Amino acid sequence: MARRTVLLSTGHNIPMLGLGTWQSSAGQVKTAVLCALEVGYRNIDCAFSYGNEHEVGEALQEKVGPNKALKREDVFIVSKLWNTKHHPEDVEPACRLSLANLQLQYLDLYLMHWPIAFKRGDQMFPKNEDGIMQYADTHFIDTWKAMEHLVNLGLVRAIGLSNFNAKQVDEILAVARHKPVVNQVECHPYLNQKELLEHCRDRGIILTAYSPLGSAHRPWAKPDEHKLMDVPQLLHLARKYGKSPAQLILRWQLQRGVVCIPKSSNPSRIEENFQVFDFTISDEDMENMLLFHKGLRLIIPVIERDGKPVWRDAGHPHFPFHEPY
Repeated sequence: MARRTVLLSTGHNIPMLGLGTWQSSAGQVKTAVLCALEVGYRNIDCAFSYGNEHEVGEALQEKVGPNKALKREDVFIVSKLWNTKHHPEDVEPACRLSLANLQLQYLDLYLMHWPIAFKRGDQMFPKNEDGIMQYADTHFIDTWKAMEHLVNLGLVRAIGLSNFNAKQVDEILAVARHKPVVNQVECHPYLNQKELLEHCRDRGIILTAYSPLGSAHRPWAKPDEHKLMDVPQLLHLARKYGKSPAQLILRWQLQRGVVCIPKSSNPSRIEENFQVFDFTISDEDMENMLLFHKGLRLIIPVIERDGKPVWRDAGHPHFPFHEPY
């Protein structure tokens, strides 16, 4: 039987399969969370920047707590600090706002969403008149030290990173009093993150895969784009195991020790994605799936500049993806 949880360095367990809530629109995410909890998901991944924490909180209120179907300790709730709240003075208020939205006393895990600081304030994407992002010079190490205080206050049980490269992970580890337990990054067969996975594993950090199925419905996807889920070799392997391509990908990640948070608002898809604990992919096919790797980042924001597509934050000194991994 496959493992359903993995041990964090804090001694707590994180469920290996969770529900992602990015791009879940108003009116949908509450239903999705309720469905996921009913199916058996015990890991719900949230973020302030998704704009739907309050709806997730409504779902949790219906299902979790005294005299409810689930106890608070039965579920693992994750949220993330947004880029405009990197200044040390903003970290605790931002966390408390997410807790209020989610109607929780504590978070199981709080992540720094990006190593990049935006201009302070309540505008989610502060920009100049020419459309260029307005950044702040707060270093992510200073933000991390403020996040550590959240652990001391009991507002969060653990803290971690998101979208950090290997070098940046090591910069945090060099100063950390509370070690990051997770690095959440884009990870799917087109971007298998093999080197970063090994780097984090060697340091006792769990890798979490967001958009593990390639996020075909991301806003900037091109209509004629070849979708990961349509790859003939993947379809062939899925038929071999009697599973859907999505189930095969999720199972592949779990066997690698990678936590997965596929997003869906479709009840049947939510249930299907959870049915990955009843089969095992052979070692040979695990290796074959590594061959799908193209080094292709699908989720990083892309903008038009001088008529050419560029990574939005590539000019920031802490932009993580100039490094090989």
